[in-house]
Amino acid sequence: MSPHTSDPHGTHPDKRTLRREFLAVRNALLQGDVRATEKVVAERALDLAEFEDAHTVAAYVSVGGEPGTGALLDVLRARGTRVLLPVLLPDNDLDWGAYEGAGSLVRVQHPGKMTLLEPDGPRLGPDAVLEADVVLLPGLAVDARGMRLGRGGGSYDRVLARLEAAGAHPALVVLLYDSEVVAHVPAEAHDKAVDAVVTPSGARRFRDAR
Repeated sequence: MSPHTSDPHGTHPDKRTLRREFLAVRNALLQGDVRATEKVVAERALDLAEFEDAHTVAAYVSVGGEPGTGALLDVLRARGTRVLLPVLLPDNDLDWGAYEGAGSLVRVQHPGKMTLLEPDGPRLGPDAVLEADVVLLPGLAVDARGMRLGRGGGSYDRVLARLEAAGAHPALVVLLYDSEVVAHVPAEAHDKAVDAVVTPSGARRFRDAR
């Protein structure tokens, strides 16, 4: 258990501090260990009925030490599920494109930001996410309430706000390592709880996520 999950003084680190902690742990992971968890995480995710019933899933391509999404993307596509992947825009909002297999991904270096793998097909517009039955959210941690700690870029805050404004209610799912499910992460008024977390040890739903 991470030190910040139990605090006898009743205080909690801020989001920036927590991000540094979780990213430091991920950055220390060996790529072999990251790859080894990818298939397991896919199997655990597919235990959720939300993926079984979904016609469209908005997902993302994992990078660095993130829990791998590649195996899950390929299984969903093989099942006939439409998979949408994000394209980062200059203002940090997200456009979307369809996933057509690993060969359809291109490596894009965004100035001043990380290098991402993005779909090379037609852009479908930011509102394409409104068609999703499941939205897979990247994250660094989630707490017992289902509150997610993101990277801080704000891209998925915009996605969630867009969904809310349109009255769309897809299942919100985050993929994490077991050690990233913690007792508490800081939450602000605009933060929205996820419906489920998937880790190598299994999937867990949050009763009060909606």
